Amino acid sequence: MRTGAEVLAARHFDLLRGKRVGLITNHTARIDTMHLIDRLMAEPEVHLVALFAPEHGLRGTAAAGEEIRDGRDVRTGLPVYSLYGATRKPTPEMLADLDVLVFDIQDVGARCYTYISTMGLAMQAAAEAGIPFVVLDRPNPLGGELISGFVLEPAQTSFVGLYPIPLVYGLTIGELAQLIRGEQLLPGLEHLELIVVPMEGWQRAMQWPDTQLPWRSPSPNLPSFEAALAYPGTVFFEAVDGSEGRGTDAPFLQVGTRWANARALADTLNAHQLPGVRFEPVSFVPQPRPGAPHPRYEGERLQGVRLRITDRRQFRPVVTGIYLLHAFYHQAPPAYRETFIQRPAWLARLAGTERLYALLKAGASPEAIVAAWEADLRAFQQQRQPYLLY
Repeated sequence: MRTGAEVLAARHFDLLRGKRVGLITNHTARIDTMHLIDRLMAEPEVHLVALFAPEHGLRGTAAAGEEIRDGRDVRTGLPVYSLYGATRKPTPEMLADLDVLVFDIQDVGARCYTYISTMGLAMQAAAEAGIPFVVLDRPNPLGGELISGFVLEPAQTSFVGLYPIPLVYGLTIGELAQLIRGEQLLPGLEHLELIVVPMEGWQRAMQWPDTQLPWRSPSPNLPSFEAALAYPGTVFFEAVDGSEGRGTDAPFLQVGTRWANARALADTLNAHQLPGVRFEPVSFVPQPRPGAPHPRYEGERLQGVRLRITDRRQFRPVVTGIYLLHAFYHQAPPAYRETFIQRPAWLARLAGTERLYALLKAGASPEAIVAAWEADLRAFQQQRQPYLLY
């Protein structure tokens, strides 16, 4: 298969010839062994004049939430404008000398991953500037069939959830751009000239390993496809009195707290026989690492479970995350249960709704929580249909 960037390169970047180009990108935008930036700089008829960096920076090494500053790319000398600092949307001044704005970043297929918010705000800016917006499509690592989680409610709109879509939405980045414009999920896009360069050879059932592309960590704490696959479920642990595994060798593949009974948790979770995963008791100590310089509970020994994904096609990350939350919540000693959900507002932002916390507190079963989003998913399944490219 070929990514959108590879397809456009094979066409000698015909869409961009004779144009002044701004590129929203990071380290993941590779064409074979070269970065897209270098390929564009080598094209005599393409004038790459500005770069734009999302969360984690142009090189993808900054920690989650770390402010990215404007600067210059040491390799090309081009200006690099931060879209994760003083502004998260390109300003008119940044776009003043551009004929076209191009987006090429590897996404992970989860609503709370900020690259898709960066894309939407940049689409708005391009529309306001009256210039085309080109998306070079890339695979959704989770595949194009899995849809799961609550649909975001308007009250929970934020940079980790800008659109009323499920937590796992089963679209490529190009398909999502078409949905955002077509369904007016952001204002001001009705006149945007959106051009998506589709991939060749990608099919909806393909997960990342099926593409045979090398895994380049889209951010420091997703070092493997398995971590990215688990992420939409274990990301909920960012909101609890515990750890999502940052600062260890298995971020988002292990979760723990100071008080957990690891063996009992593993037994409880394995008894549910969730598809594609088993749980092992684990003990770990978060320590500073690249991309996690100050992990939560640094230096403290935590107890919990590690996910062993046994069948990636059967594994359901968000469903698994609900069972994990439920198991920890109900094992918590009385002194800890009230404060286990340490940041309820952040859990609502990640889940897209306050209903998750309300259902947990009300004693709802994991099955009942999962059932609560099914009707919305059926509606989304229909809504996305006109925008599918594959």
